[in-house]
Order: sequence, then structure tokens, then C-alpha cells
Amino acid sequence: MTAGFDPGQRRLNGPQTTGRQYRNLSQPVHAMARDDDVAVPMRDGVELRADVHRPAEPGRYPVLVAASPYPRQIQDLGAPMGFIEAGASDWFVPRGYVHLIVNCRGTGGSGGTFGFFDGQERRDMYDLVEWAAAQPWSDGNVGMVGISYFAMTQMEAAVERPPHLKAIMPIACTTDLYQSATHNGLFSSGFVTPFLSMIGMTSARPDSFWRSKLIAAARAVLHTPAIHHKFETMNGEAAIAGLKAVLKLHHDPHPWDELWSAIAVEHPFRDGWWDDRDLTPLLDRVEVPVYLGCDWQNVPLHLPHTFDTINRLTGSPHVRVALMGEHGLAWPWESLHVEALAWFDHWLKGCDTGILDGPRLRYALPGTDEWHSADSWPLPRTQHHPFPLGADGVLGGDSAGARAMLTLGAGLGRVRASEIDPPALLAWDSAPLAADLDVVGEIELALDATSTAPDTAWIATLQDVAPDGQVTEVTTGYLRAGLRDVDEAQSRTGAPVMPCRSFNAVPIGELTPYRIALVPNARRFKAGHRIRLVLTSDDQDPDTPAALNFRHASIGTSCLSHIHSTSRLLLPIAAG
Repeated sequence: MTAGFDPGQRRLNGPQTTGRQYRNLSQPVHAMARDDDVAVPMRDGVELRADVHRPAEPGRYPVLVAASPYPRQIQDLGAPMGFIEAGASDWFVPRGYVHLIVNCRGTGGSGGTFGFFDGQERRDMYDLVEWAAAQPWSDGNVGMVGISYFAMTQMEAAVERPPHLKAIMPIACTTDLYQSATHNGLFSSGFVTPFLSMIGMTSARPDSFWRSKLIAAARAVLHTPAIHHKFETMNGEAAIAGLKAVLKLHHDPHPWDELWSAIAVEHPFRDGWWDDRDLTPLLDRVEVPVYLGCDWQNVPLHLPHTFDTINRLTGSPHVRVALMGEHGLAWPWESLHVEALAWFDHWLKGCDTGILDGPRLRYALPGTDEWHSADSWPLPRTQHHPFPLGADGVLGGDSAGARAMLTLGAGLGRVRASEIDPPALLAWDSAPLAADLDVVGEIELALDATSTAPDTAWIATLQDVAPDGQVTEVTTGYLRAGLRDVDEAQSRTGAPVMPCRSFNAVPIGELTPYRIALVPNARRFKAGHRIRLVLTSDDQDPDTPAALNFRHASIGTSCLSHIHSTSRLLLPIAAG
């Protein structure tokens, strides 16, 4: 069955455009065929394994490459799992594209050893694009598609500049593995541990398992319209819960345990191991059109990289950006497929689809049902306003003094964060807003604190509190205190605050300033609502907020900190 929105077609989940209309889009006129377990040779003799989804009619077609360590055999399964992210073959292929789904080396039957976003993987992506361009079903025009890790491999290919790569659409992309695995020095154990276990477990399963009658039966059930529609609201938190479910399943420890040890133990700070997995200094090499995007809720994983990347793609002739609201990305990934078709029809088929019309950035504004446009990021019409952290717990008040916060290095155990004195987390609430307030852009906490330990963690969460007490998490910022030093030339009102490479012990008992960048975000705080800032040094306890339930390994130091009222939350307020 062909995916689409006409009667008799399999309906896709999620928002399909950024609120715009497109023209001259390819129509679904092709039957589908596929070639499984195709060998793709790399320059060092290793062979990757690929499934080729293509139009059944003989001919040459543009190719959309989707590469990841996730099982390629079930990218059409329809399951609400965080690794079904290559996009809908039954959408692209009937409209005249080859959808080439490939396993990275060391996964899914591909040869070699998985390196986790390393230099070898970048070279593989170059070879993969050039191999695809030379196949008899290819017309030589190659694009890349998919979200999350599929987006990461797109950017890997783009910085290597294979001649036949014409355009990419890396939605929910990471460009610097350090900043996804260790949030400014805080090990993201709640994600990295189940993620590596999941890849180890799925890679150990043979091809016969993924192509079994049991999987085929599951596919039929999952594509039932009533069941499929329920997956439209599967968010990142649900995906993490699914990843954790595989922790109990056995897998070969090599190389997965070695990779975990490298991240969690051997390389706690930036060094050469991380440099090999950082595309940031290479982004100016990208010469193809790039369509970036993410959902505002993807705070602890991919959203920060979207903003780090926008203005670094100085060599790309066209950069477009889509920032989506709640459920903008769900699993299996099927959202933005109309937008993707307009993008690839333009760059791979030469069609005038209107994808380049208007401002280059489109963003949903949470708290409303509105789409907005802009030509640059940060938005030029915003101004940063300081909200003091009052000693009385009022955000934006003027009560002088300090508030105490306790961190137990061994964790709270059975004691909850709200049951100890001093508390393990602090909150500051604004007065109810007299009018709607639009916060859009870079957010910073300028924190002044004294501590009794040479190191601690800072985890700051911005929340929207409704009059009935309902809390919506907006965004979060992270910092390991020993990595607080930043380049003071960076602006407090725009440039991201990046921690340094070297550890600098906190001077015990001395007032120490910190600059904590919260992940950029957008929100309309409505009249009558309160703005809340929550601060803690350990988010393992269920009382503490954690974006998408991504929690962090403890720093391991017990610490009594005093937060001074000279601290300021800097919020970007949109004009009007």
C-alpha cells in the first residue's frame, strides 16, 4: 500500500509541513520492489549491508540514503520504537525515489566494528553515497534522509563532501557527541546506557530473526489504521522507556561495553577521543543544501545541536530550519514527509516546489497553535530581561540574601529530595503574569553560589505553571561546576556558553559565578501563569524534573551550596 493522504492510502502520523503549501510535488505512480542484504564495499574492504527499496519499473531514479546502526530490516515495521527513524519507504518510493537503508559498520550484519560517530564512520558515508550514485537504478542524484542517528550520518557525509551528494535533511541531529553523551560534563547515563545496550542487542540478532514470520505478523498488526494512529503521540520519554526495557536482554559486550567505559569512565572531559566525534569545526566544509529541524521538547539530546549548527553552515548555499511543537517527532518517524518531498523534489528532480519561498526558519510557538517565520537565529526582535532569584523564592523579586541547597554524594537513597533540610532542590516562582509573554531564543542562568565541595553539578529547569498548578517543562541547562570557565568574550545574550576542557576546582566557601546556558527554546507563557526555575545538583531522585526523563550519574560529592540573590535568569522576550 502507498502512504499518503488520499482515500485508500496508508495515512502518515504527525505534522507534514511547517504550515505552508507546496506545488508540483511528485505523485505516487510507481509500484514498489526491494533487494535485501545487498553488499556495499568500503574503501578498506569492509562490506556494509543494505536494503534497497526502489520503484519496480526499470529506470534510473534519485536516491535517498538512510544509514544508522539500527536494524534496517524493520524500518518499515511501524512500531513506536526510538530506532524506527529512516522514514516511510512507501511514501518516497511510489513517488519516484530509491530508499536505500544501510547499517553502519559493526551493526545489522555489516562488517567491521562500530565506532560510534567516529572518523571511520564519516569515511564510510562518503563511500556509501558514491556507491549509491553508481548503481544501475540510480540517476546519480543522491540525497540523505532520516532523523536522529540517521540525521547524524547525513551530516557526517556532508562534511566529507562526496561529489554526488546533492542535499540532506538531518532532522533531530547531533553534531558533537560529547554534548549529547555528557551534558557540559554531566554523564547522561539515563540515555547512553540503554542506547548502547539496545544497539548491542539488536546487532546480535541474525537477519533471519528480523525477517521472520513473527515480525511479519507484527508488521501487519502495527499498520492497522486504528493502532497506527495511536502512535502519533509517542514522545521521547516513551522512547527512553522502551530502550530501558532491553537492558535485561543479553548481548555481546564487545564493543558496546568498551564504548560505555570510554564515555563514562575513560574520557570524562573533552580530549582527542571526543574530538574525533565532533563535527562542529568541520561544518563550514558542508557545501550542499541542508534542511535542519527538531522538536522543542528534544532538550537533552538533539535540540541544542540545531542551534549550534544553524550559523556554522557558512559554506551551504541554502539552510532551512523547522522547529516543531509537541509530537512534532514521534515513532515510527513519519512527520514532515510532505516537507521532505518538497525539499528533495527541488534539489534532486529540479522541480519548482516553493520550498525556498519565504524566510528560512519556521517555528511552532508552544502555548499556541501558531507557526512563525524568521530569517535568522537568534531572533532579532528579542531582548533579554533579567529575573533575579530572590532569597524568598520569588523569581523577579528583590529579596536579598541566599538560599541553601544540599547534595548528598552517595545519592538520597530512600530519602526523597523534598524530605531533607536543607532541600536537595530549590524553586523560584514569578508572580502571576499580567499579560501573555513570548519567550523565544537563547536562555541563560547567571548563577552566583558558594559551595563546600570542590565540585558539584548544576541542573536548571525552566517550567510553565498554570493557575491550576499544572506544570509544563520548557527547557533545561546543565553544568559541571569544575568546568565552569568560559570565554568571557561570548555574549550573555546570544552566543552559547560552552564549558572549557580543563577541570578547575571550585574554591570552597568563596562566592563563585557560573554561566549556565539553558537549551534555547520557545514558549508563550499565558496571562495568569507563573514562570518557575528549578535548580538541583542531582536529578536521580524522582522528585527532581528531568527533560524526557534523561537523568545523569551523580558527581559523587556531598555539598552544601548557597544560592545568592545576585543570581539572574536571563529570558529572551519577543517584542510585542
